[in-house]
Amino acid sequence: MKKLTICLFALIAGVANAGTIEMKVYGLVCGFCAQGIEKTLRKNPATADVVVSLENKLVAVATKEGADISDAELTKALTDSGYDVKGIVRTQRSLDAIRAELKQ
Repeated sequence: MKKLTICLFALIAGVANAGTIEMKVYGLVCGFCAQGIEKTLRKNPATADVVVSLENKLVAVATKEGADISDAELTKALTDSGYDVKGIVRTQRSLDAIRAELKQ
């Protein structure tokens, strides 16, 4: 039973610190929107980097090692800025990989 508990804890901890948080955000219409979102999200001490794609309605945040930002905190930051968050997914994709994919 102890091993199962430890394995479950490790699995949950891994999900909590996935590294990259990708969000579908509606209401992005210009470069000023993207700049504002970046500035807002970079204020969070857990944020390592941010990518915003107007065309794809995508906002991706890389978190610092061992840090996390809750879905509620992200949603509040974006909705308080006037945007509509439609979905949040935690992934292992790097922001460099996301940037490369967006350029294609």
